[in-house]
Amino acid sequence: MIVRGRIDVGDVIAGLSVAFVLIPQSLAYAGLAGLPNYRGLYAAALPPLAAALFASSPYLQTGPVAITSLLTFGALAPLATVGGGEYVALAALLALLVGLVRVLFGFVRAGWVAYLMSQPVLSGFTTAAAILIIASQIPTALGVVAQDGPLLARALRSLSGVGSWEIASVSLSLLTGLLILVGRRLHILFPGVLAAVLVGLSYSELAGYAGPVVGDVPGTFVPLSLDLPWKSVPQLILPAAVIALVGFAEPSAIARLFAAQDRHTWSPDREFVSQGVANMASAISGGFPVGGSFSRSSINRMVGGKTRWSGAVTGLAVLLFLPVADILGSLPRAILGAIVISAMLKLVRFGPLLKMLRFSRPAAFVAWTTFATTLALAPRIDLAVVIGIGLAVIVHIWRELRVHVSTHFEATTLTLKPQGVLFFASAPGLDEALIEELAAHPSAERLIVDLSGLGRIDFTGALVVKALAREAEQAGLTVEFTGVPPRVRQILSRVLEEKKTLLESVEE
Repeated sequence: MIVRGRIDVGDVIAGLSVAFVLIPQSLAYAGLAGLPNYRGLYAAALPPLAAALFASSPYLQTGPVAITSLLTFGALAPLATVGGGEYVALAALLALLVGLVRVLFGFVRAGWVAYLMSQPVLSGFTTAAAILIIASQIPTALGVVAQDGPLLARALRSLSGVGSWEIASVSLSLLTGLLILVGRRLHILFPGVLAAVLVGLSYSELAGYAGPVVGDVPGTFVPLSLDLPWKSVPQLILPAAVIALVGFAEPSAIARLFAAQDRHTWSPDREFVSQGVANMASAISGGFPVGGSFSRSSINRMVGGKTRWSGAVTGLAVLLFLPVADILGSLPRAILGAIVISAMLKLVRFGPLLKMLRFSRPAAFVAWTTFATTLALAPRIDLAVVIGIGLAVIVHIWRELRVHVSTHFEATTLTLKPQGVLFFASAPGLDEALIEELAAHPSAERLIVDLSGLGRIDFTGALVVKALAREAEQAGLTVEFTGVPPRVRQILSRVLEEKKTLLESVEE
């Protein structure tokens, strides 16, 4: 039984458990976004608190997430020096714009836009983005100074330069991966991320780790401000819209899945508002765009969270941790790189992409094109999403333009069975099929039009059906309609109202 109104002990325990995972993850995802690591803590404090006020799902945990962080990096890297003051301000502005777009979608009840990310687009983009994220963290995990150039090229150079690997960093990365991946197999609640952080801090302090570390972390509460570079708004509108849409795919999937499993309702419109307000809170607190995390939401549910207030507990825990967050300053960055890599491995899934080649070539074309475009356009992967969505729409329109007409001729009876959607653009195909079949079967005396395969018909399509009947009659055939779906009957009856015999066959 899910209690939505009041917080209970389960919410407190779940919220604290998620906070132990969120704190190190937020540091790692801030680095992925090109920001100072400690900025991740700012994006992990107020946003979960704000999201809890409007959330529809009792489990959804909000904060920094990997793909949104990569999209943030792609949007901002061409505009300012990565990690600099202007870059940090642009990240906050981007979060504000993402928040405004999501709140707008929620207020106008446009939760349906979450489904614009078709499965082929989502599969191709997610797999490619995961590869890019892993590639971006390989130099960090190996303790190698990342050189300039494309992410994949930098990763390959780092992997091939074995002599430049920092042994302590590699060892810590491998240990982190083992703790997270093996621990996950032992039990989903095994605190692999927390254990890796504790090991990294202990090693850094006791052994004098000389590799790159998190560095200075201000031991203060979040800096509230709206002093943002407003002149850059036009440059960030498209990336903000893409992040608002792509970044909502994961939280909406989480909410739908858990709602189905627990047999309760959820509102995509409220979730849009919730995630939008969370991003606005991140903006005023010096953070960057945030979203819903599947792994942290799963932990929340498994530990015993029962209401949306468990997310508020998580945010409050991070907020209270900020004054002592400077203890993380000596944490090796190799640990953070390994945390990100471990989280992304499960998203590199070629299975669904390969299956599409067998099941649907148009879907496979969209998926693989999105995949290739995401890799090719990095870091501007937001443009790859736009291209993928555009391709999906074009493929859909192309398929809708074609109505398949199966035919059968026996004795003197010709049967036509159109399948698909009969609308103004596809309707001419039915007329052309009739002309071809009459030419092929001059002995036909009777025409049966089986409409059971039609999914929908518009006014123009109904007019074409009427014209088809008239042409067949003029050619000396008797015409009958069969299998008329209920959704088609009304418009077809009106269009054929002066043709009594045809009308009667439609109504039957």
